Amino acid sequence: MKETRIAMLTAKDDKMACALAEKIISESLESDAWYEYFDDFAALLDYPKSLVRNRALYILAANAQWDEENRFDAVLPDFLAHITDEKPITARQCIKTLAQVGLAKPQYIPTILSALRDADLSKYKDSMRPLIEKDIADTEKILTTSI
Repeated sequence: MKETRIAMLTAKDDKMACALAEKIISESLESDAWYEYFDDFAALLDYPKSLVRNRALYILAANAQWDEENRFDAVLPDFLAHITDEKPITARQCIKTLAQVGLAKPQYIPTILSALRDADLSKYKDSMRPLIEKDIADTEKILTTSI
């Protein structure tokens, strides 16, 4: 049943896929029921469609708190790469989820902060860059005050 739901995250019906992602995220905040599918969600980080990547970022961040096996270690570089995703909305989603990841996995905070500070935002339009910069500042503030 859950395997089918994971396939549904990439379905053409974005409304249904988004609703499912919200359900998974909500349930993941409360329990580790979806953690067993962590690697399946991680595989979606490289999905061609940005909406699917967004869902994967949020689902993985929600499951970071259950990651006693440290599976996130292998995912972190791919996750951080989305700080400068080709789609600025996905970059913003990634940056926002990094606060949740860092709070759940404090050992990643130095790596996250370094990646945020080193992010080259020059490829983004002038209309988006200030928004991304604000997201970075907000996430940095959350993470530095939690150390």
